[in-house]
Amino acid sequence: MREEWLAAGGSEDGADELEQRYAEPHRKYHNADHVNAVLRDVTLLVEDLGLGIVDFAVLVLAACAHDVIYDGKPGDDERASAAWAREHVPAWAADRVEHIVLATITHSSEDPVAQAFLDADLAILAADRDEYDRYASAVREEYSMYDDEAWRTGRGNVLRRLLARDPIYQTEAARTRWEQRARANLERELRSCTASG
Repeated sequence: MREEWLAAGGSEDGADELEQRYAEPHRKYHNADHVNAVLRDVTLLVEDLGLGIVDFAVLVLAACAHDVIYDGKPGDDERASAAWAREHVPAWAADRVEHIVLATITHSSEDPVAQAFLDADLAILAADRDEYDRYASAVREEYSMYDDEAWRTGRGNVLRRLLARDPIYQTEAARTRWEQRARANLERELRSCTASG
């Protein structure tokens, strides 16, 4: 993550802070491993979509910054991360990176570059069964302040919203790579939430 951030033009002090923040102990999923996975999947989509070097740099900066502030407060976390990014990315990229980070609030955008990022951020939904289950368990740990009933209700609502998206992914490249497996994983987790209730 650090090397990619610096290569894309991110600040040195920003690199230090990224490493510290993504190592915070309350992060079970939204940590450096998640950022590195998004960087990997962004790279795949950049190649699939034929995006250029400047777009790739913007995507790298957004990937590194998008969860830099993470306290389990949807909306607030994204806005704080966007503000942080604006201070630590080069001026030429600031508006675009801020837009991409803020787009993670709704996970939708009309901008094709932001769409590629949003799809890479959701690529975990299409992981193999064991990796997906580890992801779901890690997210549950991040929300351990909620009892099981509240968790099942909230998580069930998130899963239903994701499944209601048709398609889940915004780019054709991501749909080809991930749509079918993601839908199967989400349906399986939703059945588990419902059965546990």
